[in-house]
Amino acid sequence: MPSIFSYQSAEVDWCEGNFERSAVIAEYYNTISNVSFFVLSPALLYLNRQYCQHRAMPLYFISGLLILVGIFSTYFHMTLSYVGQLLDELSILWTLAVAYSFWYPQVYFPKFIKTRRHFYWLTGITTVISTLMSFVKPTLNAYALNCIAFHLLYLTWRELKKCNDKRVHRMAAVMVMWWVLAITSWISDRWLCWLWQAINFPYFHSFWHVLIALSLLYCCPLVIYFDVNYEMPSFKPKLEYWPSDSWPVVVPYVTLEEPHKQC
Repeated sequence: MPSIFSYQSAEVDWCEGNFERSAVIAEYYNTISNVSFFVLSPALLYLNRQYCQHRAMPLYFISGLLILVGIFSTYFHMTLSYVGQLLDELSILWTLAVAYSFWYPQVYFPKFIKTRRHFYWLTGITTVISTLMSFVKPTLNAYALNCIAFHLLYLTWRELKKCNDKRVHRMAAVMVMWWVLAITSWISDRWLCWLWQAINFPYFHSFWHVLIALSLLYCCPLVIYFDVNYEMPSFKPKLEYWPSDSWPVVVPYVTLEEPHKQC
């Protein structure tokens, strides 16, 4: 019986051929495409540094966990080990749990949850249970994690109904576009592998890594924008673009202005 740390001991094997370009890297392009997460985290921290000055913990935690996602995903696709698979999936689960803990608006709390501290306990207990359940059928973990995106899209829709800022709506639309491209790539690699191998282009999971990072590059400022409205009422969030509004391709970030006015 192979060790859980052994190469190719995972229950999942993606479409890209194994050890075709390296003797030590199982899935070469799926491995190197994780560089997108190592770029994403410092970019979020740098661009949204004004938010971090006033409310540092959420974005520092999330950025650190996104680095872990990149590390564990790199390890998994490099080895295709069982431990790598679980670390890859659990790091995503933990990142989502921390994001919910810090950024989930209190107006949407269940009625039996009265404070943010109580919500920390709820998300903590749920995360521990989910972590233990992930060992039962690891092949289903990725599908369950992707389903959480639908709840996030629903929350985004609820928040956009309250906001008249066209920039925010535009950023949300771009975020959804990147997510649709990302999830399409993920599903294509999982379900249409026979087709991509037939035309010698089995690289859609590496596209998933890059595209989901681009989606998060828009998602995080959007969540920060809403978080400022809820948790920092003395400020008015303003959406800016880097490097400038005139560029055809831009990266959004949030700045803070006073006094606060309802969006």
